[in-house]
Amino acid sequence: MSDLIDLRGKTAVVTGGSRGIGRATALLLAKAGASVGIGYHSRTQDADETVEAVKSLGVHAWAESGDLADPVDARRLFRRADEEFEGLDIFVGNAAIWPPEDIPIADMDEGRWRGTLKANLDSIFFTTKEAARRVRDDGRIVLVSSTAGQRGEAFHVDYAASKGAIISMVKGLCVELGPKGATVNCVAPGWVDTEMAEPAYGEGGRAAIAATIPIGRVPPAEDIAGPIVFLCSHLARHITGEIMNVNGGAVLVG
Repeated sequence: MSDLIDLRGKTAVVTGGSRGIGRATALLLAKAGASVGIGYHSRTQDADETVEAVKSLGVHAWAESGDLADPVDARRLFRRADEEFEGLDIFVGNAAIWPPEDIPIADMDEGRWRGTLKANLDSIFFTTKEAARRVRDDGRIVLVSSTAGQRGEAFHVDYAASKGAIISMVKGLCVELGPKGATVNCVAPGWVDTEMAEPAYGEGGRAAIAATIPIGRVPPAEDIAGPIVFLCSHLARHITGEIMNVNGGAVLVG
């Protein structure tokens, strides 16, 4: 990567780092020179492959498994960061689920509702809490939300509610951490070519979705990782409390 974004000597923790946007972000941070620790839930082989790919770029890398919606596991992830790193510069909160089944709110049971908020919001709360205690005075926190958190998503109000709450967290936390020089921002992707969204792409779904995006394509995870890494760099040092939409213009139509 060009020296325009130079993260050599920086340290980063990325959750949901074994695949999709998290993996792409971990790799791009490493290409910029940052050492990277990833949090993941259960896919050990994927996490190990990500760690090896990061290490191949000449930086330090490690992975820690756990359910980040559990405060004990969230603390363990950051205690591992304390052991591996001499301080923390960057936190990217990305871990999330998207239940693919369309369920109207009138039929949505408590299990679906609480399961989504636990995975998407509790995990962000507990990990961001730990990151805020550790991030350096000029550190960076980037949380991954969604266009659904801004415009809603019919039949997926659980997902939309969880992502909207993350946006509100960013707005408050940037004020809390601003006096120490740390920035807090949010990236809000639309549809992305990841395994999580794959159920929506079958039987002509991909083409139908692409047709709703002005740019006309479903992007790879790398297209989301780029804006995340930008927000982690010195180029974004005067940006905080912002929601960066990365959706090919999809929120402007339909």
